[in-house]
Amino acid sequence: MPKGTLLRTRHTVLLILVCLMFTALSSVPSVTSFAVSAPPSPSQAGQITALNLTYLPMVSNATPPPATTPTPTPGTGQYFRTLPPGSQLPSDAACAAAVKRRAENKGVNATFNATRGSQQIGSSFTHFGSRVTGNFTGTTDEILQWAACKWGIDEDMVRAQAAVESWWRQDTLGDWTSDAGQCAPGRGLGVDGEPGQCPESFGILQNRYPYEQTAWPGIANSTAFNADVGYAIWRGCYEGYETWLNDVERGQTYAAGDEWGCFGRWFAGRWYTQPAQDYITRVRQYLDDRIWEQSSFQEP
Repeated sequence: MPKGTLLRTRHTVLLILVCLMFTALSSVPSVTSFAVSAPPSPSQAGQITALNLTYLPMVSNATPPPATTPTPTPGTGQYFRTLPPGSQLPSDAACAAAVKRRAENKGVNATFNATRGSQQIGSSFTHFGSRVTGNFTGTTDEILQWAACKWGIDEDMVRAQAAVESWWRQDTLGDWTSDAGQCAPGRGLGVDGEPGQCPESFGILQNRYPYEQTAWPGIANSTAFNADVGYAIWRGCYEGYETWLNDVERGQTYAAGDEWGCFGRWFAGRWYTQPAQDYITRVRQYLDDRIWEQSSFQEP
């Protein structure tokens, strides 16, 4: 082979080897490429964003949506507390929706509990007579809750007072008298099993007929109506409308905003006299004992 041709061949082979070596080296990433990356191209940036959203959602810088407060479900968990004088009182319907469902523990009340009020009582004995409806049916505990809600009084105080008055029995009769003039219509002397006597007081709160005549016969026939009337009277006292209490025997000056004083007034018809205070003490004891939860109280 001529010398010139051989030289050109060697140059060609050498060039080919150099190219092959360059190609091999360029395909191996350098250490630097693992430590520092160049800014991605627009297409690469799109790919990275997609990967972040798909695999790393917890490190997203996006602002999360604001937390929402769940709306309470009617009939679950709400406790009815005493509302201050001057408060706006809830409606029949609002309280019916808010009542917590409870099983019946006084089977004797079945008919009374299923009977709604159906009369107007006027304002002859309570400032709030126009609000009284007795428009609710349910178990005994549910009815007491409804009345507590409607009149803005602590529900456990209501439970305790009703236990003192009647052991939660709407068929309870009390304050027996031999004065025929104090008997309710249809409940004359001897009619209810006591010769020569008739009851003045009826129902779960022992509402007294001679003082609540326009509420007859609802206070005897309907648990809801009985409780509605009773706590309408309590609310009038609590709001400060019963100023006559300062014109009769009293243990201290009557004023609005005393929930326990108005309990004593319910029993004694007086403000903090000894009988009123004794009654308050008894209701407080039942409240502390939560008597309505004890096994001896259950009569389903």
